[in-house]
Amino acid sequence: MDEIVKQALAKWPNVPHCHGWLGLDARGNWYLRDVGAQSLGGFASGRPGARGALLRHDKLIEFIHRNYAADEAGQWFFQNGPQRVYVELELTPWVWRLAADGSVRAHSGAAARVQRCVLDEQGRVYLETDLGFGLVHTQDVGLAAEAVEQGLWVPQEMPAASLPERFGYVCSPQARRAEAVATS
Repeated sequence: MDEIVKQALAKWPNVPHCHGWLGLDARGNWYLRDVGAQSLGGFASGRPGARGALLRHDKLIEFIHRNYAADEAGQWFFQNGPQRVYVELELTPWVWRLAADGSVRAHSGAAARVQRCVLDEQGRVYLETDLGFGLVHTQDVGLAAEAVEQGLWVPQEMPAASLPERFGYVCSPQARRAEAVATS
C-alpha cells in the first residue's frame, strides 16, 4: 500500500466505504461505473453499458494495482486514500498472464507461483497461486494447455458457481451489501 494512502487512513479513519463504482473484467481491465452504469444492472450482468467506462489512464491503473487487496470476508477493494472502494468482479480477483518461459503474472504485473490448476464446465482455466485465485487470460489458454500437456499442471474440474466460496472471494460486494441491508 502506498505511504500516502496509509497517511490518509490514519488522518481520516472513518470514511464510508464505496460499493459498485469499480469493476474488474475477465481480461484484467478496470471499469469506472457511474450511477448510470449501475442503474443498468450488475457489472457481470452482460447488459450493454452496465460495465461502465473502461479506465485507460496508466498512472491511475498503476495506483489501483498498488493498493488492491481483500478484506477478511474475501471482498476485494482498492484503497483510495481514506476510502475503501469495493470491486465488482466479472469472474475472479486475479487475471493471470502466462509467458512462454512458464512464468505467471497477475493483471497487476505481480509475479505469482502456481499451486493448482482448475478447469470449469465451460473450459475456462483458473490458477490458484501464492497471490490468490484467478482466471487465465483468454489469450494465454494455449500456454496453459502446453503446461498441462507437459505434466506441469494437472487440472481439477470444478463447477464455476462453486469457485467463489471454495477459494474465498466475493464477486459482488455491492450485492452482498444489499442482501445484508434487506435482511436486517
